[in-house]
Amino acid sequence: MNIQNRNIIRTVGIGCMLGVMLSTVHAEHGDMHAHPGKPPEALGQVNFNVQCNAAAQKVFNRAMALFHSFWFEPAKQSFTEVLQQDPACGMAHWGIALMSLGNPFAWPANPAAMKAAAAAATNAQSVGAKTQRERDYIDALQALFLNWETTEHRPRVVAFEKAMGEVAARNPGDDEAKILHALLLDATALAADKTCTNQLRAAAILEPLLKRYPDHPGVAHYLIHTYDYTELAGKGLPAARLYSSIAPSVPHALHMPSHIFSRVGSWKEMVEGNRASYQAAKNELSEKTLSIGTYDALHAMDYLVFGELQQARDKSAKAVVDEVAKIKTVNVENFVAAYALAAIPARYAVERNDWKGASALQLSPPDLAWQKFPQAEAVLVSVRGLASARTGAVPAARKDLVRLADLKEAMTTAKIAYWPGQTDFQMKAIEAWIALEEKQPERALQLMRSAAEAEEASDKHPVTPGSIVPMRELLAEMLLRIDQPAAALTEFEGSLAREPNRFRSVYGAAVAAEAAKNSAAAKTYYEKLRSLASEADTKRQEVKRANVFLAAN
Repeated sequence: MNIQNRNIIRTVGIGCMLGVMLSTVHAEHGDMHAHPGKPPEALGQVNFNVQCNAAAQKVFNRAMALFHSFWFEPAKQSFTEVLQQDPACGMAHWGIALMSLGNPFAWPANPAAMKAAAAAATNAQSVGAKTQRERDYIDALQALFLNWETTEHRPRVVAFEKAMGEVAARNPGDDEAKILHALLLDATALAADKTCTNQLRAAAILEPLLKRYPDHPGVAHYLIHTYDYTELAGKGLPAARLYSSIAPSVPHALHMPSHIFSRVGSWKEMVEGNRASYQAAKNELSEKTLSIGTYDALHAMDYLVFGELQQARDKSAKAVVDEVAKIKTVNVENFVAAYALAAIPARYAVERNDWKGASALQLSPPDLAWQKFPQAEAVLVSVRGLASARTGAVPAARKDLVRLADLKEAMTTAKIAYWPGQTDFQMKAIEAWIALEEKQPERALQLMRSAAEAEEASDKHPVTPGSIVPMRELLAEMLLRIDQPAAALTEFEGSLAREPNRFRSVYGAAVAAEAAKNSAAAKTYYEKLRSLASEADTKRQEVKRANVFLAAN
């Protein structure tokens, strides 16, 4: 397959950050998706050859470019347009089935989406295809829907990954099959697998393809997902710095590099990208309801708030927090939106050490169907319970422990993977701080160490820019509180090795080093803190303390 054919989709964007002009090379199919007064569409280049008519082929490539940047609803509309151009194009039904499922990293889809996707997959089989290669694609997709109403999600998606691997093996010249197989390797990777087996297999597929197709949105996008792990993040910087220029028309493409920037602590790059992504999706947020903006805007806003707070830019973060607080209705209720709505106010309180404010957190908007997303509610409840324990409100903390146990049971009943384990160590952290409040320091440290080890045996979920409060950072703060500064410094440094440049951990390391009479380390960390806050818009007490120490040393 000649993906390099420049006659299909040729829309190369150069820049798309705030205030930067967008330059695009037009597709030969013209400006059918351009709008007066707006820059031309820039999606990158995809040539996914199908045996449909010429008009349908052009639209199919556009649809696949949209899919590769996870802009699902426009992609679904484009596949529907393919059918209008060529009703006998079975691969259009295949595409509609994929789009109906949504984000493969947030699967499983809800029952209504699964039903629609399964129907489209059946239509693809019924309409058929003119080549064995296309029939291979259609047949592989069926593995995802086999007994979907009664079979758990993971075995089906693993079967789909293996089936796509076989498609790629049977069609060695089909680079699009390889790209989709790499995506599925990433989507089925387990956070607890510290050998990164799937990720390394995906990287071996995608790295050579990035050199061959530097303007393919899927290759750069999926390399970012491939390296979105503590052990691999540094390898993802080239793809991260490339992707937003490939598809600058897509909010998710402007956001996605932050999955690497957050891992390496590159806060300015992270803020720049997410502000651009947020601006690209802002028109969607300005409406009374959210549709695509649920994913693109709220997801970017969570990363934006996180990055601003790491630089002591509290006023900038607060503007986003206030905007999120005004959201009352979400048209498409999904986990990504629910997570952001729960995490953003919790993040804002914790990063500023506002434990009193954190202890008063409430779910908003209250009318969201939170019962569908117990893992999102657990994020807020765990922070609230921890804050109550840290401020001496033990009865309130115990009440939140009971709620977390109920939420974990709901996750287990709903067969939601990954998150019950996260809730386990969040509960241990609350119990640890209750034990400390009740004058049981040895038990408190034991529980807190167990929570830190459990968190580090896993990894962060792709939906989050980072822990709202890392467990090892909490352990270090506990050691500081019980006057063990040298041990605290060791734990802060351990936390920073995993999550570099976090403001609270850098400050904690500085305070611990100072208390341990380690002036050299204290100076290093206070200087680092001052560097992080070089563009602060708030006078943080932490920076004031750094300035006092550095002036005297």
